[in-house]
This record gives sequence, structure tokens and C-alpha cells, in this order.
Amino acid sequence: MKITKLTTYVVPPRWTFLKVETDEGITGWGEPILEGHAETLAAKIRELEPLVIGSDPRHIEDMWQKIYRNGCYRGGPILMSAISGLDMALWDIKGKWLGQPVHMLLGGQVRDKIRTYRWTGGDKPADLVNGALKLRDEGLDAVKFNACAEMQIVDSYTKVDSVLRGLQDVRDAVGATMDLAFDFHGRVHAPMAKIMVKEVEHLRPMFIEDVVDGVHLDKMADINRHSTVPLCVGERLYSRYDFKDVFEKRAASVINPDTAHAGGISEMIRIGAMAEAYDVALAPHCPLGPIALSACLQVDAVCHNAFIQEQSIGIHYNQGADVNDYLTEDTRIRVVEGFLEIPQRPGLGIEVDEAIVEEKAVIGHQWRPPVWRHEDGSISEW
Repeated sequence: MKITKLTTYVVPPRWTFLKVETDEGITGWGEPILEGHAETLAAKIRELEPLVIGSDPRHIEDMWQKIYRNGCYRGGPILMSAISGLDMALWDIKGKWLGQPVHMLLGGQVRDKIRTYRWTGGDKPADLVNGALKLRDEGLDAVKFNACAEMQIVDSYTKVDSVLRGLQDVRDAVGATMDLAFDFHGRVHAPMAKIMVKEVEHLRPMFIEDVVDGVHLDKMADINRHSTVPLCVGERLYSRYDFKDVFEKRAASVINPDTAHAGGISEMIRIGAMAEAYDVALAPHCPLGPIALSACLQVDAVCHNAFIQEQSIGIHYNQGADVNDYLTEDTRIRVVEGFLEIPQRPGLGIEVDEAIVEEKAVIGHQWRPPVWRHEDGSISEW
């Protein structure tokens, strides 16, 4: 079997899909996307064509290593997101070729379903109480949201008190019926992060995500040593080599690598196994499309330390198209009593509606994150 063609589709709301065709008529799908850089990823896939076309898609690990080690520049968000999308598609092909779901080829599932959560509240926390209650009504018992908006490297206790009032309101509204994940989104710097973590401990968050930016793992480790709240990091780390420091520095007790950014299914399995050796929990990041989510579910199926899966069905970003709009009716991903079932169909377990993909690709998108500034005019972390 040989790969004959790679086709990318930039589709709304902010995704890139990849179709990999073979000379035996088996097609695989991947999602090589980095939010805000969709066209860049499409271009990167085109650059990889000479390495990929003509190769056997069943030799997944050889393909992964060939792309990763070709040339002297490795890692980083663009290369690893491109590898991620291609890796998903190759596993999809291999599963379809063998008539088995991907997780069966990885040793078989260790669970039938996985707990799930979704985001609410927008880029800046807004209407969090109603958002959480709405998700609870939909059957979810876990929710994540931005805990704060802009925050200076050293900010005021007035700002801290305002953040705490908003978080307390959510906890008061849902009581013990929902687990709450607070996302600092890397927008809180170390001096304020220490204060914020201490102040929110009584609210019993499920975890705090990106308490500081992931480049400051030493600061995160320091906060982790003095906090009872599980700290989570990983959406901006791109390979097992990036995660090595997380484990060795004891920077977090939960990791959330993204299957669309961290080298695809192949690398996610390796990262998950490394985390298990350090007794670190796995909660894959995925505010993305249906192919990335399906790939996450294959990882969740075989990683014993996976405990919850993010998904973006109905998230505020999904304007113009939602996760299930790109899938055929009988393979759409559904939340049932707060869980996602592990797919059992061959490959990734979904069937992409190619007609819809082609239609939406004509529209495309130019999604970019907003530019934020502090009161003094300086750029703020988004």
C-alpha cells in the first residue's frame, strides 16, 4: 500500500482537516491544526509531501521518526501539529485496513467510556453560573472556564477579590454537583499565581490549568510544592521531551497534552505512559474538531491514567460549524450521562462527511485570538 495524495481543508470555525489517500482506496483523516495558524499548517503539510507520498501508510512509527528527525530542526508547535494530523490519518488507515478500531491495535481498551467536560464562559469569564448550570442540565458533572481576565505581573488585591467573587458564585450555585476546573491560561504570572492558588484552594477545584505559562515549569513546580490543588499543564507542550521536565521537576499532578499538537496518537501514548510512571493523571486537551477528539478517545481507551476528556461540542468558538456537523449522522460523538463512549468502528471510529468538508472549505476561516492590553497600554497574555 502506498500514499498517493494529501489534501488539506481549512474549515470553520478554526480548524484544518487532512485527507490521506492510498492506492488501495483506503482513506484516512487527521486534524493538523494550531489555533490561529491554520494556513501555516496547511502549508506545512504541503512541504511534507515529498517525504510522505509513495510511502507505506502502515509503517506509522517509521513515518513519525522520518518527519521528526529529517533536517536539524525538531519539535515546536508547527512541526508537531503537522506530525499530529498525519499520525492520526495513518492510524485511521491502518485500523480500516485491519477492520479494527485504533485502540485495538494499541493493546485494547482498558475502559468502555470516559468522563468528559466542556468549556463555558468565553475568553474572559462571563455568565459562569448560568453556563455551568446549563451544562449540568445537559448531563455534565464537570466544567472548565477561564478564572480571570487580564492580570498584571503584580496586580491588586481588588482584582484578586473580584476573581474570587466570581468563582465563589459558581461554587455556591452548583454546590458539590459539579467539579470545576479553573484555567489561568498562562495569563497569571508567578507573583500573582502564588496568591491566586492559595486563595482558591477552599473552592476545591478539580485542577488549575496553566497556573503560569508552561515555559516557567520551575515556577510551577514551586507553586505545586505548596498547594493541595492539582496543577495541570500540557496544551502548549509538544513532545515527550517537553514533558520530561514536567515529570522530573514535579511541576504538575495532571497533564493535558493535545493530540493535535503533541505528535498525534503515537506520541500521546508515549507521554501518557511516562506520566503513569510518575503517578501523574492524564486529561487530554481538545477544544478542537471531531477528528482530534476521536483521536483523543483512542488514547483514553488505552491509557490507564486517563480520567477525563475535554470536548468542544457547543463551545463559544464554534461559530459557523460545530464538531458533529462534519460527521455522518451515525458516527457523531455524543455525551451520555457525562461520559463519551470509546469508539468501536474501524480506524478512528468516525466517518467524515466529505461533502460538508468541501462545502465549508470554500468558506474557510481566518480565526485569530484577540489582542488584549493592560490598563497601562502594555500587551496582556490572552
